[in-house]
Amino acid sequence: MYEPPQFRETRPEILHGLIRTHPLGLLVSNGPEGPVANAIPFLLDADVGPNGRLRAHLARANPQWRLLADNPASPVLIVFQGSDAYVTPSWYETKRETGKVVPTWNYAIVQVRGIVKVMDDQDWLAQQIADLTASQEGARAAPWAVTDAPAPFIQSQIKGIIGLEIEISEIHGKWKVSQNRPVADRVGVAQGLESEDHQSPGMAGLVRSYGGLEGN
Repeated sequence: MYEPPQFRETRPEILHGLIRTHPLGLLVSNGPEGPVANAIPFLLDADVGPNGRLRAHLARANPQWRLLADNPASPVLIVFQGSDAYVTPSWYETKRETGKVVPTWNYAIVQVRGIVKVMDDQDWLAQQIADLTASQEGARAAPWAVTDAPAPFIQSQIKGIIGLEIEISEIHGKWKVSQNRPVADRVGVAQGLESEDHQSPGMAGLVRSYGGLEGN
């Protein structure tokens, strides 16, 4: 990933936070005919290893897991996309001053690399789906739990999936949120995004926090 220094984010708590907030990652691996990619939700165990560990599962019918099992030393890439937004030059003070502006796109993204361990253990898979469900249902007023479904039905569903564990060997973050623009332009971007917050929730706050605009 291209990472200009002003956009690089290295704090583990921030990188892990994006993964937890946006857990649907794009799992990319190599296949005999080229790259293979699938979007699947991940769980993060932040306290495992130096960079954390990811857990996920694929449908057993998905051929990607067999490619991973056949190439156990081949690293994978997982991409987690956070908030993003189109930035119009109309928000820049520089547009009024010189007109020398062009559109851009703001975004926050985390890329993870590691080696996959394929997990075909029924207890592991049962714990995985219970943990993943709890991570998404826990904040609901009436959370659904895996145990709410009949046990034989859940066992039949578990037979249709395969687990993945990835101890993170590398983790990189890029927060491109207008830090390279003059202060007046950053203010304009934040205000413009706030006026259209339904289009890009959270991006205005990132522009303010990373651009040192608290109070503006």
